[in-house]
Amino acid sequence: MRARPFLLAALCLAALPADACHLRMAPESWPPYIYSGANGVLAGADVELAQAILREAGCTIEFVAELPSLRREILFRQGKLDLMLAASKTEERRRYARFSSPYRQEHVRLFAAPDKVQKFAGIDSFDAIARQRIAVLAPRAGWYGADYARAAAATDAGMWRNTFGNFQQGIQMFRAGRAELIMGDAAALEHAARQQGITLAALPYVPFSAPVHLMLNASSTTQDQLARINSAIARLEHSGALATIRTRYGLH
Repeated sequence: MRARPFLLAALCLAALPADACHLRMAPESWPPYIYSGANGVLAGADVELAQAILREAGCTIEFVAELPSLRREILFRQGKLDLMLAASKTEERRRYARFSSPYRQEHVRLFAAPDKVQKFAGIDSFDAIARQRIAVLAPRAGWYGADYARAAAATDAGMWRNTFGNFQQGIQMFRAGRAELIMGDAAALEHAARQQGITLAALPYVPFSAPVHLMLNASSTTQDQLARINSAIARLEHSGALATIRTRYGLH
């Protein structure tokens, strides 16, 4: 994805404890979770959720320049970035990161055009898609569940799978008839489709659904900071503050 500078921003508190954490993060445009709003200020569901959590934890967050996914991952591993949003726990990541408690749920769905959704209503796995050679558009990178990962790793995956770099591109490819199905984060795909005047219908089969977390760099943050963040999440869930933000963006 083309890198684009965002306005440097920091969430400041009136009074900070002596051991307050200051976390650096490089955003990536991903509406409705992260996007550049009015005057270049970052906005979106994950931005608001992270700001609320870190404010409650007594931390500050600094948004540096937007980076492509691979570059951001490299800098995070090198300890030059402290925070990533909407992270899934994996064994590999546990070697260099700490994970907060969940702060929202991620849903990966398969979509078709409304007049074709019944045609594919019986699909219950990516093995079935591969056997039937049903063309699917899928994101180029990311974790979308074990079923998809297994099918995508097969030698014949190129017979049914085409990939896209971002959701806007994916919807353009879908509109052009490059595939009958498109897969990805449900809220992000539906947002991109609405922006382009395309109507999508979700299939009953849900490839992946799991909680997502704030991911902290293990070398540049401390276990105490993680504990403060987790306590903040618990308080904000109890008060309903996080649920209010999620509901405003149509997330459940």
